[in-house]
Amino acid sequence: MQAIIMAAGKGSRLGSLTENMPKSFLEIKGIKMIEYNISMLHAFGIKDIIIVTGYQSEKFEELAEKIEGIHCVFNPFYEMVNVLGSFYMAKDFLHDDFVYLHADTLCAPEIFEAMLQEDGDMILPVDYGPCDEEAMKVKVKDGKVIEINKTMECETSEGEFIGIAKINKSVIGELNKAAIELMKEKAFASYFEGAVQRVIDEQNFLVKPLPTRGYFWNEVDFVQDYQRASAGIPDSLIQMARKEF
Repeated sequence: MQAIIMAAGKGSRLGSLTENMPKSFLEIKGIKMIEYNISMLHAFGIKDIIIVTGYQSEKFEELAEKIEGIHCVFNPFYEMVNVLGSFYMAKDFLHDDFVYLHADTLCAPEIFEAMLQEDGDMILPVDYGPCDEEAMKVKVKDGKVIEINKTMECETSEGEFIGIAKINKSVIGELNKAAIELMKEKAFASYFEGAVQRVIDEQNFLVKPLPTRGYFWNEVDFVQDYQRASAGIPDSLIQMARKEF
């Protein structure tokens, strides 16, 4: 199994916290967020890791030199495209079942393990409940994700996709095709989920939601997110990372 980590963004909404470092180099309990994600992948036997970089890419390259199995792919257009553009830059390196995740998102080992164990072509962990406008919202029907975007009305969504997914290698061709189509359409502001929606619309694959069941997860976009992650991160995740970093 492989993993692809989206780490190109600048993290400007965190203000002075990311003035001299990529967002995922922010430390929680003395450990960088990117290190938490790498240690989680390693703990579940995933060593073939692609990191898509942009802002201060050299810091990720220095980190990769110390850890076997990490390959950095630089997105030179990171300031002009959204997350889908970063996925597009690295899509040709994917050839096996893979985990997709954001460098600025953390989750409890329980969510990650349940995701790996779940059967389906795409497994999308979902935090069921009320969402805000910023959330990547989902609709579910008959046990399948039928819609995923940020633009749907909050009251019509059933929960928020946490930005971590397991994707079967059988989906790679269709996912890459969707990414290429969107880039040709100049949908440079599109999220990765734009390509996921096109895969869903084809109805050839089983795209399943996985309830987070109240376990910890946190995306860090704003200072308040960072404070919440620092206060709520579980000991199990901290101990997992400390074994390696």
